[in-house]
Amino acid sequence: MKERGAGRSALGGAVRLARRPLPAGLRARFALAFAGVAALVAVLVGVLGYDSAATLIRHDRASDFSQSLDTLVAAVQQSQLHTSDFLPSNTSHDQLEDRLTQSGDIGIQVIAGDGTVVEKGAPDPLPVDAADIKLAMGMAAGKDRSVNQNIGGDRYLVVTVSLGDRQGAVQLSQLLSSTDDLLDLLLERVTLVATAVVIAAGAAGWWLAGRITRRLVWLTGAAEQVASTGQLDVDVPRRGSDEIGRLGRAFDDMLGRLARSKDDQRRLVQDAGHELRTPLTSLRTNIAALPHLDRLPPESREALLDDLSTETRELSVLVNELVELAADRREAEEPTEVELDVLADRVADLARRRTGREIVVDSVPTPGVGRPGALQRAMTNLVENAAKFTPEQSEIRLRVRPGLVSVLDRGPGIDEADLNRIFDRFYRATKARSLPGSGLGLSIVREVAESHGGTVYARNRSEADGGGAEIGFTLAI
Repeated sequence: MKERGAGRSALGGAVRLARRPLPAGLRARFALAFAGVAALVAVLVGVLGYDSAATLIRHDRASDFSQSLDTLVAAVQQSQLHTSDFLPSNTSHDQLEDRLTQSGDIGIQVIAGDGTVVEKGAPDPLPVDAADIKLAMGMAAGKDRSVNQNIGGDRYLVVTVSLGDRQGAVQLSQLLSSTDDLLDLLLERVTLVATAVVIAAGAAGWWLAGRITRRLVWLTGAAEQVASTGQLDVDVPRRGSDEIGRLGRAFDDMLGRLARSKDDQRRLVQDAGHELRTPLTSLRTNIAALPHLDRLPPESREALLDDLSTETRELSVLVNELVELAADRREAEEPTEVELDVLADRVADLARRRTGREIVVDSVPTPGVGRPGALQRAMTNLVENAAKFTPEQSEIRLRVRPGLVSVLDRGPGIDEADLNRIFDRFYRATKARSLPGSGLGLSIVREVAESHGGTVYARNRSEADGGGAEIGFTLAI
């Protein structure tokens, strides 16, 4: 066990949780979140990339075709061209075709003045309609007409340019389907890459979710086991410096405190049962004798009634102490500004009225922050404890200094064997067993001191100083 193990030793060894698989809900949410973010980024990048690439490709293809068209129109308008200039048998054919088809995907088809096709386009012949024949028979050179046509299942851009003087026309064609195929291939690859990114992101999210939430799932399992079984000795992961590690340590410490509290409550019940048994037995014995009270001698009758009164009073004191310890009402009191010297005067006045003893307050102004009710109870318990051991003619001194409260008496002192045990619950020193008391007063003093960040102490005063004992506590207020 780790640091809280000692606090839960009474409950047995820690129970290790079985490492159950992560709940699909939490892991799925992480995986979906990663996949969603990756999908959003992939879609944005893919759309922007595809749009940019498509625009650039279409612009380049259109620019190449426009340049070829402008070259043809300029050649037709600047010099008189005939259909024969575009035939392979003409010596200038290759040079003219190179100028018009420099992009590599432009076809040429030549139409005679009567509308017949002199040179068919490649790779497919281009259709010639009445508008094309009209341009071929026209007088003006350089007029053009463009249309999109489906030829052999492919889409073409076809432009017909007239040669003038009824010499015919030249048709330029550009295969648009190749551009579409290229863009479709690009879109397909972008989609595949985006899908791969989303799947990889989802897988990474699933794996990372397992890494992140593993300790959280163990904590959840521990909480569920504690809730269902009430068992507090559960091993909780404490490693890590992140928020989950801090949560684990806080949860582990909380279980430790709960275990110690449960152990304290069990010991309190056990000790209370033991302490209550004696006065209850005495009361039961005395009550059994009450029906025969008139048969007893007067002195026995008076002793019986005194014994009943004493046992009843002691039982009431014990029950009140137990109720206060069990309810832990001091913890519910809010800390406020207190003046210990003023509290000491109040305690001394109350003790004088109760006991008729001489209570001397030796104090200096001592302001601080604490729970005044608890502090007053602790001082009262110290004074009442001293009153039981101090002869009536001797004074009891209540001393208050910054961070220190103590009571000095002139009693018989404390045996060395009892110095370290007088603050235990229900413990009563040998010299105190014949005196009234529950054995809880000094244990309450210890709890008050510890709740204020202090400690308790007890020591014997020297014979040169008059003897007696000094019992007190320190405070961090």
